[in-house]
Amino acid sequence: MGLLTFSINLTLDGCIDHQEGIADDETHAYFTSLMDQAGAMLWGRVTYEMMESAWPAVARGDVEAPPALRAWAVKLEAKPKVVVSSTRTDFPWTNSHHLAGDLRAGVQHLKDATPDGVLLGSARLAAELDRLDLIDEYKLLVHPRIAGHGPTLYETGLPATRRLALISARPLRNGAVAMHYRRAQ
Repeated sequence: MGLLTFSINLTLDGCIDHQEGIADDETHAYFTSLMDQAGAMLWGRVTYEMMESAWPAVARGDVEAPPALRAWAVKLEAKPKVVVSSTRTDFPWTNSHHLAGDLRAGVQHLKDATPDGVLLGSARLAAELDRLDLIDEYKLLVHPRIAGHGPTLYETGLPATRRLALISARPLRNGAVAMHYRRAQ
């Protein structure tokens, strides 16, 4: 069984607005490495649509992009992408699949069928999967910024505090810190 890893950019005050992080070659290399290690991506519909609106065109070379972004887009194109949505069923982007039905059972089946693990990149979906005790580890890239606005991580709350064990903390040259935690036993 593979692990379900939640990974996201956030500021020191918990803002997860994707425009507030540092978008440079180093952060793209970090997320490319995470994607390379995972067997599949797991997103909610909103994240899927945001990604679908940008990355396929970059992968095809339809828009100008630095080499690091193009490499990310090409790898993302090939990676299985599983989408949770109750409002949409058609996901035409290459290697995209709809996860329908019971969320707990569907995600558990995905974990069981993906030995290299599943990389979760949607904050609202993460909150729901955390409520279901399905997230195994967290790889957060904390940026040296205070946004002063939302959306924020877990703004909808959790039923109880999650205790985590620090696996590693690695500072990047740009000042961000890559934090790796696992659920504490």
